[in-house]
Amino acid sequence: MPVAVTGASGFIGSAVVRKLLERGRHVRAVLEPGANTRNLDSLGGPLERVTADVCSYDAMRRALDGCDTLYHLAAVYRTWLPDPSVIYRVNIDGTTSTLLAARDAQLSKIVYTSSIAAIGLRADGALSDESLGFNYYRDANDYILSKYLSERVALQFAASGQPIVIVNPAFPFGPGDIAPTPTGRVIVAVLRREIPALGPGGFCVIDVDDVAEGHLAAETKGVVGERYVLGNHNVSLNDFIKRVGAIAGVKTPRVSMPKPVACAIALGLELYADHVSHREPPATYRSIRYAQNYLYYDNTKARTSLGLPTRPLDETIERSVQWFRSSGMA
Repeated sequence: MPVAVTGASGFIGSAVVRKLLERGRHVRAVLEPGANTRNLDSLGGPLERVTADVCSYDAMRRALDGCDTLYHLAAVYRTWLPDPSVIYRVNIDGTTSTLLAARDAQLSKIVYTSSIAAIGLRADGALSDESLGFNYYRDANDYILSKYLSERVALQFAASGQPIVIVNPAFPFGPGDIAPTPTGRVIVAVLRREIPALGPGGFCVIDVDDVAEGHLAAETKGVVGERYVLGNHNVSLNDFIKRVGAIAGVKTPRVSMPKPVACAIALGLELYADHVSHREPPATYRSIRYAQNYLYYDNTKARTSLGLPTRPLDETIERSVQWFRSSGMA
């Protein structure tokens, strides 16, 4: 029976589709209208495509007809939009409509893609894990809030008996990052020599192929109603930038920018985007505030329960650098 994948043309979604096809699965890629299918066009195997708005119950019920399993990855992963209601509509309403359709289609397993943004941060600096509830309210941007709220929807469906396993990917990167994602933007900025200064903060990153493997393992090994952190390397932003520069043979900045200065610049960029350009700014106030934290996570549960693979950090950086350069993005 077909395996449905929403958000199938996205960065992680297309990697999940590729892994499923490699295992001989019949995949039904559920695509939003006008989706960029570049990451799917070179894939072979039993792959069918359907177009559906995840916010439409009727469209999703038709898309899931005859399927046995669903990977729900469709989401708007943006830190700024002229109309932020789009983020909430797709991420929350889309999750609700899709899971209602999945319930009525009587699917045997659902893997719901949340985010580490839906997991809280520890005040003592220790690694965050799946047991920690969301607590980052003050400076959460629309994307972070929408992922927290949409995960609550998924958890409620699981509590009512739906066979849902939740995965919380960290910051993915690697080949195929056509958007690019925030992690990919850092790499591209280094390659273009657009990083003005270093700064505080750190994040948890994972190779896109590793996070895709974590999704497939969640289908077969994950416990219904549980969530799993899919992240491998906790690294400071400064160290990440320096590693990218060393591997790419590009000079990186040596001076550091104080937190208040970075926040002030980001606020100016955001206000300019809001009122003048109406185009996505390089950074927003809340995204910078979030990035200045040390977003470090413990993946023990995913490693021991799912067998989450771990590709070396420098290897993924090298793969990313080569892909961005070959794609003409840097």
